[in-house]
Amino acid sequence: MLRIILMQLVTTVVVALVAGGLGGMSALWSAALGGLCCAIPNGLFALRLHMSTRKPGGANPMTFFVGEFIKIATTLALFGAVVWLYRDVHWLAFVLSFIAVLKSYIILLFKPRP
Repeated sequence: MLRIILMQLVTTVVVALVAGGLGGMSALWSAALGGLCCAIPNGLFALRLHMSTRKPGGANPMTFFVGEFIKIATTLALFGAVVWLYRDVHWLAFVLSFIAVLKSYIILLFKPRP
């Protein structure tokens, strides 16, 4: 799980730098915020699952579903916070960064495990 979160953070930085090079500082910050709107909830979800597996009895399906609900709610809350607090959102960079980070785990599928 940690590898996926690290990949998402690296993808956020790379996409933000590319967006900044193409669209300026507004695009850079928008792409960074879009990537973080995906990476932060996923990190919290992974942490919750990891902690629940350490409990006696381990994780159960309800832990997964509650965690997924919290992840979606956190993502929507972060989207709202970005829209409300950052008035200069470059929407193309924001949405493309979110999608790129959301799908970055695919890269790890093709990477051989040590």
